[in-house]
Parts: sequence; structure tokens; C-alpha cells
Amino acid sequence: MAPPITLNKKDFSCWVLTENLAGTRNQCIGVANALDIAPSIIDVQLKEPWKSFSPHLGFEQSWSYAPKLEGPWPDLLLTCGRKSIAAARFIKKTSGGKTFSVHIQDPKTSAKDFDLIAAAQHDRLRGDNVIVTTAAPNRITPEKLEQARAAFPQFGDLPGPRIAVLIGGKSKAYDMSANTMRNLCAQLKSIDGSLMITASRRTGEGNEQILREGLKDANAYIWDGEGENPYLSLLAWADTILVTADSASMLSDAGTTGKPVYIIPLEGGGKRINALHQNLVNAHVARMFEGALESWSYRPLNDAQAIATEIKQRLNAQD
Repeated sequence: MAPPITLNKKDFSCWVLTENLAGTRNQCIGVANALDIAPSIIDVQLKEPWKSFSPHLGFEQSWSYAPKLEGPWPDLLLTCGRKSIAAARFIKKTSGGKTFSVHIQDPKTSAKDFDLIAAAQHDRLRGDNVIVTTAAPNRITPEKLEQARAAFPQFGDLPGPRIAVLIGGKSKAYDMSANTMRNLCAQLKSIDGSLMITASRRTGEGNEQILREGLKDANAYIWDGEGENPYLSLLAWADTILVTADSASMLSDAGTTGKPVYIIPLEGGGKRINALHQNLVNAHVARMFEGALESWSYRPLNDAQAIATEIKQRLNAQD
């Protein structure tokens, strides 16, 4: 039997292993930060032919990955995303059980492959080794928001109320048509306050052009993609936050601030993302955006800390 793992030992090691996507990586880093651990961050890619195989098969070897996965193995492994599943299982097996393996999101494989799974409420995965979160964990803390305010003090000069608008775009579940963007611009122009807007690559050049043209006469700051990303600063300075329906990560980020969150409807939808929306509405975190804004309060989401607490409890139980 492998020796118990304790967070208190001086050489405690943690890997964050994801598939080179900022959204999945930040979920893991958020948990590591909540544990007050500086992790080693590894972006893993499966080589062919393993890349084309189902992660259920378990045929991988150390050389199946780029970079090659070799020990010494970490005490704690945090993974997120489909492409990290096979690597997590490989490390757990090869370490002889030394590594405590935590996967964020429903892996769609046997829960027994991991010591702990953090699944969002809308995933419906349940089990003895499953902790259920309201949304996605992230790196946002009150301290980081204060730092973000200091990094962009110019937003404090904008007349209040300040409304952050986080725009995603086309995804597997959603589309964002030009007509949808025009309607959104019309709604935003009618809001009394200052708009602070950021768009993603998924928004598309055409929609960004409509956005800039539609709000050219409004009191609106629209990030042009140059220089330091003001994303966290928008969250920090905002009085209210609007997020397009497609982005689970941005909705989770917004709900961690404790500020009123509105979900901007888009064309499309899906069972999982619709369930997330409903869960946020039921938790009084968010409301659907219909043009008008109200103010309310709720207990901020803190899913990263909830996962970190569960990890500590399970590691301590091994001692």
C-alpha cells in the first residue's frame, strides 16, 4: 500500500495537467491556488494513434504523450478536459497509487479511475468520490480582484453604474448571428451607465464590427485586443456583469464576484448548458437579460475553495 499523502510535507508536489486550453487549465490552477500550492503545469498531447483512440481503452504508455510522461510522480494530480483523462489514469497506475488524482468535470469514464472527481451540478454525476459544485472552479479571489482594480485604475473614472459585458460567440451549442448582435447593441445602448466590453475570438470579426459600429455613440469601452487583457479588471470594477449564454467559464467567473449576473440569450442551447443556467438562476446568482437591469445580492460562488477543502479532508483521512 502506498504511504499516506499529506499537504504538510516540505516536498509535496502537484501537477496541473490539461490539454492546452486556458479554460480547463485555469480551473485546475484555481484549485491549486486555493490549496496554497504552486503546481507544475503540463500541457499534454496524445500522439497518434493513441490520439484517435477512446480514453476508455487504456492502451497508453509513457511515450504516447508529448511531452513524455515520466516520474517522479506528483503527490497530487489535477486534471481537466477529455484529453487529460488517459494521462491521469496512466499516472495513477504507474505511480502505484502514490498520486492522489483529482479530475475536474465529468470524465465520462469510470469514477473509480480517480480518487476524487469535481463535477458541476448540471453534470448529474454522483458517487462516494464525487464532489458536486455549482459551476466551474476558477482563479478569482477577492485579492485578485483588488489587484485587477489597481492594474486598470482608469475604469474607476467611468461614470457609474459600470456594466461589464463579456461576449463569447459561436460554440457547439450556440450560434451568434449578426441580427443577434444588432439586437444586443440596441439593448446595451438603452442602459444608463458605462459599458466595459470584451469579446472573444469566437465572436468573429463581423460581429465585432457590428458591435463597434452599433455602440460608437454610446459610453462604451471595447477592448481592442492590444496590450494587457483587462478581463479581470472589468469584473473587478463592474457593478453588474452581463455574459453571453455560451460561456460556462465566464458565467462561473462572474458568479464568483458576488455581483449581479445577467445571461445574454443566444440562438441555440443544449441540455448541459441550459441546466447550468437554471442552476445559476435557482441559486440567485444570475437572471436572464431582457434589456433592463436590477440589483440583488447572493453568496458568491467559491467552487475552487470547496474542491480544495474536500481534497484536504481526504488527504488528512489517509494519515
